[in-house]
Amino acid sequence: MSAPTSSKPVVTEREAREVAEAAREQDWRKPSFAKELFLGRFRLDLIHPHPLPAEEDVQRGEEFLAKLRDFCETKIDSARIERDARIPDEVITGLKELGALGMKIDTKYGGLGLTQVYYNKALALAGSASPAVGALLSAHQSIGVPQPLKLFGTQEQKDTFLPRCARTDISAFLLTEPDVGSDPARLATTAVPDGDDYILDGVKLWTTNGVVADLLVVMARVPKCEGHRGGITAFVVEAASEGVTVENRNSFMGLRGIENGVTRFHRVRVPAANRIGEEGQGLKIALTTLNTGRLSLPAMCAGAGKWCLKIAREWSAAREQWGKPIALHEAIGSKISFIAATTFALEAVLELSSQMADEDRNDIRIEAALAKLYGSEMAWRMADELVQIRGGRGFETAESLAARGERAVPVEQMLRDLRINRIFEGSTEIMHLLIAREAVDAHLSVAGDLIDPDKSLSDKAKAGMNAGAFYAKWLPKLVAGPGQLPRSYAEFHPPGHRDLSTHLRYVERHARKLARCTFYAMSRWQGRMETKQGFLGRIVDIGAELFAMSAACVRAELLRTRGDHGREAYQLADAFCRQARIRVDGLFGRLWTNTDDLDRKVVKGVLNGLYTWLEEGVIDPSDDGPWIAEAEPGPSRRKNVHRPIR
Repeated sequence: MSAPTSSKPVVTEREAREVAEAAREQDWRKPSFAKELFLGRFRLDLIHPHPLPAEEDVQRGEEFLAKLRDFCETKIDSARIERDARIPDEVITGLKELGALGMKIDTKYGGLGLTQVYYNKALALAGSASPAVGALLSAHQSIGVPQPLKLFGTQEQKDTFLPRCARTDISAFLLTEPDVGSDPARLATTAVPDGDDYILDGVKLWTTNGVVADLLVVMARVPKCEGHRGGITAFVVEAASEGVTVENRNSFMGLRGIENGVTRFHRVRVPAANRIGEEGQGLKIALTTLNTGRLSLPAMCAGAGKWCLKIAREWSAAREQWGKPIALHEAIGSKISFIAATTFALEAVLELSSQMADEDRNDIRIEAALAKLYGSEMAWRMADELVQIRGGRGFETAESLAARGERAVPVEQMLRDLRINRIFEGSTEIMHLLIAREAVDAHLSVAGDLIDPDKSLSDKAKAGMNAGAFYAKWLPKLVAGPGQLPRSYAEFHPPGHRDLSTHLRYVERHARKLARCTFYAMSRWQGRMETKQGFLGRIVDIGAELFAMSAACVRAELLRTRGDHGREAYQLADAFCRQARIRVDGLFGRLWTNTDDLDRKVVKGVLNGLYTWLEEGVIDPSDDGPWIAEAEPGPSRRKNVHRPIR
């Protein structure tokens, strides 16, 4: 066995892209509403009528939600968790006894076997009681050991680990390193083959649940050698293994109760039987796991929206200024309308995506990514607006409010807790690029070789013929469609209700416009398209708004047909769509009228020190130290703060 190397992988930009591309799911074996939307094809038939869960799934899910609600109301003290920056051990023990660790694990392994729909409802409920509790449950089940084993594990692995994850053992997912974030090609943690084992060496950062975890999913680089194909590989690692050290419990501006740490591996022996999938499949496993795992964040974001709406309603009715409740002042009323309409849309996106995940009829990789992106951004905006509605009380802590005799409403905490969701499991910027890559996949499949400088002339000629045939059929379909016919989608304008058909016609027209803009941009920039991140981000944001509009309309119609607040749902969907259309129109305008080129010049000036004179006149309170901590492999020199809960 060779000693761990201290050299970090040197990776070029092209090599990094190739690693990311290899990890993508290459095929589309099932239809995708969002993929079709980006191609200018509004496939309403894929989401309408709204899919529904089976009755037995509803009964099982509702029974658990009732138990979870009682537990959250009687056992979880959110103020204590915020004050102590720790979830009490007895709360975690209670969650284990309730079966909350095994919500998504099949009953044959001791889990509850809940559907994605009810798992998300449970996360929204638990996350509203304490965002830290929601994060613990989500990290354990959405990206921790249970999900990758469900998708890629051997039967022996499932039999060994899933019963533990269902009732007793907390799991964590370890990918990020001090010098590696969204660029996994530079992963430095190694797993060196040694007989029937692998020897792990390296350091992992921001390991949510890592401080209290019993089982870890670890991504490490296996060196290519005789009998080993090598590559980034996934392993299940016992957290109590010799050589595993939790060196630090990290602290954050929000989610103060999460057990997030720095984990060091020094000559940790892991049996080959604990390898998930084949060598080199680690990133593919991670990305596939996240296809549905990402839905956990928008679940808690939708729950946050519901809470924001409740507080906005109660406070703005009680608070009077200039002779009337502040809700009746237009400046405040518009914020309340935004919160109400957006909460309805977020829940619609979540319910639709989750039910499609349960049915497994559609490929939802783009839908789940859009739900995560849109949910995290809009929830943050709703919380920010709630702070403004509450005024000074929104900036004041709940503890301070209570100390002077007022209701302890943790609005500022909600803002802090939600902020990480725009970074967790793929930052907004990375999500833009990830979704954009999937959105242009059809174009790259037929014309990618035309813009690849490494392809031969014969390859380019062949690609040219394929592209010509594809675009000859595709482009004419972007000229006209049902969105231009005044009676299209008439079922969404029932008597006595708001007219949602006009919004669906808008979505259809603008899906075609979005596809035309994407095609024009690819023709214009070709190989430089990937550098136009501002443009790609706006393309994705438009798609997210159109998806949310579609989901909101479909959900409103479902509620109407079921006699479940249908009139009110139609009104909320109408308000949301009208607000979204304003945002979409603005984004389309900014596709071609923006400051992207000027911004790049200013950035170069900043990096070259042209504007350091602008920084004068202030004091930097930051302490000295490296921007990125050294993470050389070797034995730990720090106390192990691992704290398993038994």
